Amino acid sequence: MVKNLVIVALSVALIVLIGLRSGKVVPKSDSAPAATPAFSSHQPSEPEVSGPGVSDPDPVNAPDPRIVAIEAALDAGEAMPGMRGAVLGFCLIGSEGETLYERRADLAQIPASSLKTLTTATALEVLGPEFRFQTRLGVSAPAEGPAKIEADLVLTGGGDPTLSYADFESWAKGLAEAGVTTIPGRVIGDGRLFPGSIFADFWNWGDIGNGYGSPVSGLNLEHNRFAALFFPGQKEGDPTEFLGAVPEVPGVDFWNETLSAPEGSGDGVVIHGGERTGVMHFRGAVPMGGEFSVMGAVPDPERFAAHHLRLALLAAGITVTGEAHGAGELFLKGEPVPAMVEELLGHDSPPLLEIVESIHATSDNHETECVYRMLGVEAGMPSEEVVRRHWEQRGLELAGLRLVDGSGLARADHITPRILARLQHLAVNGPAGEAYVNSLPAAAGGAIRFKAGAMSAVRSYAGLVETEQGRLAFSLMMNHYGDGGEVSDIQGAVFSALLGDSGEETTEAEAPNPGEAAVKEESPVKE
Repeated sequence: MVKNLVIVALSVALIVLIGLRSGKVVPKSDSAPAATPAFSSHQPSEPEVSGPGVSDPDPVNAPDPRIVAIEAALDAGEAMPGMRGAVLGFCLIGSEGETLYERRADLAQIPASSLKTLTTATALEVLGPEFRFQTRLGVSAPAEGPAKIEADLVLTGGGDPTLSYADFESWAKGLAEAGVTTIPGRVIGDGRLFPGSIFADFWNWGDIGNGYGSPVSGLNLEHNRFAALFFPGQKEGDPTEFLGAVPEVPGVDFWNETLSAPEGSGDGVVIHGGERTGVMHFRGAVPMGGEFSVMGAVPDPERFAAHHLRLALLAAGITVTGEAHGAGELFLKGEPVPAMVEELLGHDSPPLLEIVESIHATSDNHETECVYRMLGVEAGMPSEEVVRRHWEQRGLELAGLRLVDGSGLARADHITPRILARLQHLAVNGPAGEAYVNSLPAAAGGAIRFKAGAMSAVRSYAGLVETEQGRLAFSLMMNHYGDGGEVSDIQGAVFSALLGDSGEETTEAEAPNPGEAAVKEESPVKE
C-alpha cells in the first residue's frame, strides 16, 4: 500500500515538476563548483502562458528528465510520514566533476558503511592494488647451538585480515615434512604492529562483543570471530542452554542470560565483551526451533592465534613443550616478549584489490579497519591524517568530515553527501580508477555500482551510474527516520531515476547487505 502511494505521488510530482520548474539543478560549467548553492525547490513558479504567438518551450533548455525524476522521488520521499523529523541529503556529480543536482549536500550525516569507500579508495591509491599484508613465523633463538633448547616459536602479525586456520594447517604440515618434531618452548602471538586499542575508541559497548565488531590487531585469525551455539527452551521466555564456542576461545568464561523467543523471530542476541576480557555476556533472545548460532568477537586476538597455531602443530604430530601466549598477556605479567631472530616461514595475504572487493561485497568491518590502520603504519602517521592529506591533495574539500574509524561502525563518524559523491568521482578518475569501479557491487546489469551503509535509523548509498552523459557519481544519505520500509522505497525510486527508468524500481533487494541484514551487521539495534 505504501509503495503504491509512493508511485502515485511520484507520478503526480513528476507531471507537476516537468510543467512548472526545473528544481535544484546546478548549471554545468567546465569547473567543478562543489560549493555552488542549488536553486531552491520551493521557489514560486511562473504562470504558464499559451495561445497564438507563444512558441513551444526550447527543447535545448528543457530540464533534464533524470534530474526532474530524482527531485520528484526526493520530494515524495520527504513527504512520507516516517520521514518527519528525518534528514535526507543527496548529491549528483557529472562526468566532468560538475555538480548536477544537490539537496542538503553540505549537511553532515552519519554514513554507516558507505564510509568504507573513503578507506578503500584511499588504500587503492596510496598502498596500491597489489599491496599485500605479511605474516611471519620464526624462532626466538638460532636453530643450532645451546640456546635452541629454550627457543620459542614466534608468530608475528602484519595486519593481515585474511589469515585462516587453513594457513596454520599448511604451516604445520610444512614444518613436519621438513623434519621438525618438537617445539622446545612456547608459542607466542605478537600483534603489536597496530598501536592503541584493538577496538576503535568510539565503537559502542554493544558492538565490540559481536562478530561484526571483532577487534583489529596486528595478528588476526579468521577475522577474530567465533560461533556461540545455543539451544532454546521449550516455550517463550525459558532460559536457553549455551552449548559452547566454536572454535575454542582460550581464557574466557561465558555468562549466558539469553531467553527463548518465538520460532522465526531471528537473531536477538547481543554479546558484551571487551579488550582482553575474561568474561563475555550473552543477552537477548534466541528463537526456538533447534540449535542456533551467532557470531562473537574474540577478546584477545594474539592469544587466540597462538593457541590455534599450537593446536595445528599438535595435530600435525609436532610436540609443543610450552603453552600458547599473546604478547599483551606477557606484558601484563611483566614478562618480556621474545623477539624473532630467525624466520622459518612467511605468508602473504591476497592482493589488496581482492580484499577491497571483499569489503565492498560483505561490508566487513574487520577487514576495513585492518586496511585503514595499515595506511597509518605505512605512512608513519595517524590513519585519519593519511586520508585527509591524500584527498586534500587530490582537490577534495573535506569540510563536514569527522573520521574516527575507517569502517563507519562508529556513530561518531559523519560526512556530507557532497564529499561522498565527489569522492566517487575522484576515485574513478584516479590512478586506480577502473579497479575501484569494478570492485563495487553492481545492480541493474552493471549500470549502477554502489556501496550501501545501514545501522539503526541510518541508511546511505554512494556510487556511480553509467548514463549517455557519461559516468555520474552520487550519494544518498538518510538519518533519523522512523520507517525503514519507506527509506527502502525512497532508495528504489532514486535509483530508478538515476538509471532513467520509467518502469520498475531498483529496490534494495539488489543492494549488498539490504534491510535487516545490514542493520544487524553494523548495529545490534534492529529496525
